[in-house]
Amino acid sequence: MFDNSVYPFDARGVAKRFRHAAIFGALESLDDGETMRFVNDHDPLPLLGQIQQRYGSQVGIAYVAREPGNIVIDFTVQLGAQQEAGGGTAATGSCGGGNGCGCSGG
Repeated sequence: MFDNSVYPFDARGVAKRFRHAAIFGALESLDDGETMRFVNDHDPLPLLGQIQQRYGSQVGIAYVAREPGNIVIDFTVQLGAQQEAGGGTAATGSCGGGNGCGCSGG
């Protein structure tokens, strides 16, 4: 059965110079509890660091597959985790107030 709250994002089809901006835009369009399933041909460690710095606990990161040439990561918006952690992460994000991330930076 297909879960409607999981949205695929294949980074391999996005030009390298636009990838991070496209990924951030996709994350910011998600609502609380929704997941973006990210697919890539390499492990995006710098991107993961940027996501953690930008969104903190508001975006959960879970590897689905982690093998050479096949990386699949679920990014899940979890606004409750941000509140449980004592807040603070929303103010440091620079997302512009998108629907899913909980920031009020608009």
